[in-house]
Amino acid sequence: MNQSQEKQSKAPNYYRTLTIAGSDSSGGAGIQADLKTFSALGCYGMSVITALTAQNTTGVRSIHPVPASFVREQLQAVLDDLGTDAVKIGMLFSAEIIREVAGVLREYVLGRIVLDPVMVAQSGDKLLEDRAVEAIKSELMPLASLVTPNLPEAEVLLGRKIQDLKDMQAAARDLAVSHCQAVLIKGGHLKEKQSTDLLYLRDEDRFVKLESDFIQTKNNHGTGCTLSSAVAACLARGLDPESAVRRAKDYISEAIRAGAGYRLGRGHGPVHHFFAFWS
Repeated sequence: MNQSQEKQSKAPNYYRTLTIAGSDSSGGAGIQADLKTFSALGCYGMSVITALTAQNTTGVRSIHPVPASFVREQLQAVLDDLGTDAVKIGMLFSAEIIREVAGVLREYVLGRIVLDPVMVAQSGDKLLEDRAVEAIKSELMPLASLVTPNLPEAEVLLGRKIQDLKDMQAAARDLAVSHCQAVLIKGGHLKEKQSTDLLYLRDEDRFVKLESDFIQTKNNHGTGCTLSSAVAACLARGLDPESAVRRAKDYISEAIRAGAGYRLGRGHGPVHHFFAFWS
């Protein structure tokens, strides 16, 4: 080994995190929110874009999916050279893209996979084709270390209503037992005084309830993307799943609180991803 190679072998590496998701032209959600979150939490972010969206704070105007074969090429290009310590999966749009992503994840035997089953935007616009739901359950969920649906997404995955904490517990256990290692159901849609998320760890058959004050604000665009990417960043840095979820919950709560007083756009504004660095 020559002097240059020896120096390179001793060089520190980044905590590497990869997001596979759609692009949000407004910068508040999707790939853009993921990369901001990775950076804020001390990770080097990489991206595979599955779809382009024309959107702003008031809604999604148009979606242009990336060809599934090109999604595969992006993934392989990143993994062949840089590798990754954790993966966050967001908007995938179609069953074809889901199958390509799942195939590459199996091929490279990746772990620490956080799946956010994005189906509907904050504005109510659909971000996933109806026939892709079954592909998420059969192709991606069995590969995931953690799945992070909100209440409406969990209802779609299970085909039933979820109205309270007891329903959330049953839903989390059913999703984990049938499909994946752990489930974090986000309970913000209950709109109670406390924002209650519920983590279920399948191997321990254990629930963890995470509560924070419910913050009244219109600036909640990209909260789901940000939370799931924060979990991935924490897993990349070596935290165990429960600790990663707790740290991510603290981060998104502070990001919402810090961004509540800003005004950006006419609709649902973003959270403040870099609250720890500037205001």
